[in-house]
Parts: sequence; C-alpha cells; structure tokens
Amino acid sequence: METRAKTVLAGCVGRYSEAAPVPALREHFLCVWKHSIPDDHAGGIAVVPDGCVDLLWHDGRLVAVGPDITAANPDLRPGSTVLGMRFRPGAAARWLGLPMTEIVGSEIDMRDIWGARASDVVGRLQDVSGFDEQAGLLQNLLAGMASSVEAPFRDGAAIFSILQDNAGYQGEGMSRLVSRLGLSERTLRRRSRDLFGYGPKTLVRILRFQRFQALARRSPNAGLADMAYATGYADQAHLSREVQTLSGMTARAFVRQLAG
Repeated sequence: METRAKTVLAGCVGRYSEAAPVPALREHFLCVWKHSIPDDHAGGIAVVPDGCVDLLWHDGRLVAVGPDITAANPDLRPGSTVLGMRFRPGAAARWLGLPMTEIVGSEIDMRDIWGARASDVVGRLQDVSGFDEQAGLLQNLLAGMASSVEAPFRDGAAIFSILQDNAGYQGEGMSRLVSRLGLSERTLRRRSRDLFGYGPKTLVRILRFQRFQALARRSPNAGLADMAYATGYADQAHLSREVQTLSGMTARAFVRQLAG
C-alpha cells in the first residue's frame, strides 16, 4: 500500500533566509526573503496565516499573495526557489491599488494589476540568470517605483501593532484602537478589511496564533495548557481548535513539526 507523503510546514522544509530591503524600500517593505525547496522533497507544503501580504518571484512569474485565513498549500516544485518581498502591515494597498478583501487567500499575477509595467519587470528578471542577481534587480526596480507610491496608511501599522500586543485580549485591543485612532468601531472594521483583508476579530485570531507559533519554536517542550495561557487562549481546548482551523493540523502535530 502506497504511503501518502505528509504536508510539512513551510518553515520546516528547505532553507529560508531574510534580510532588510534596500533603504528606498524600507518604508514599504519589512524584508526580502528567499526560500529554497530541497530537490528530494515530496509531499505538500503548508503556509500558515500571518496577516501579511507578499510579492513573490518564482517559476518566471511575479505574483502578489494575499492574506490568508487558513493554511495555503502552494504548488512548489522540488528544487525550486522563491524570492519574496514582504509588505509592511497595511502597505500593500498602496502598491496594488485595491482593497485586500479582493485577494484574500489568492495568488494574483501582477500583470493583472500593473499591466505592462509588470511585464517589463518580469522580462528584465528573466534576463538575469543568478538568483541573487534577480533579488538585487527586483529591489532596484521596486525602488525606482517607490517615489510614485504614497506612504503606507499610518493607521495600518497602528492597527496591526496594537492588536498584536493584545492578541489574547480582543476587547482591550479594540478599545485602545478606537481611542488612539479616533475612529468608530464600524470605521475601524472597514479599515482593517481594506488593509488586511479581514476585520479586527480575525486579525486578532491570526496574530494570537502567530504568538503561539513563536512560543512553540522557542519552547517546544512546554505543555499545550501552559502555551495556551501564555499566548492568550482561553484554555488548551480553545488553542487546539484554533490551531486545527488555521493550520489544518492538530496542535500536537504542529508543535512536533516545529521541534524538528
């Protein structure tokens, strides 16, 4: 009987590295990253939600990957390498010219957004053979566009930061946001959907899950009940339900993969 290869968390397969973008892009992008998939990898790859939007170059295509609500399973060939530019929280809307609700859980070819400009970028990247050279060229091309892109919405970074700090306490985070930004809850929800693809309640769930993931990487031998308490879940059962929903794995299987 044939054994089906299991799905592996993206952060647990291959080689991943990231660096600061060139100075001209730092207002808009958090980092530039590279992920190489082993030649002998078999099975699926799961990319769990993180509340971020990325611009990717792989397999000769330039695409925008929207925010996810559940784990994505990209079709990555063994031996392939992905180059990514991660937008700062709330910054992608300026570059893509559309609300993030339109690309939730989607991979969009940049030619459908930028048209001829994206075709020019793709053509120039295809003319460069080395991957590191492509990474440098992509940043230079984006830097040339940056002067014509408005600065990211300031409230985007504030929404993300406050909810990240209060990922276990949504009510407190919402109160702080309403007070700090001077927005009604209705306006805040609309703003969050436009900049992140979903409302504050869903963003809190994802940021709390990311907090759990970070703790599980640092302390994989801590019990799930202790992890639940430390990261803002009501209890272990709450954590287990959320991890299953967001990653497609049980909490124990998720932690085992992170532990290696």
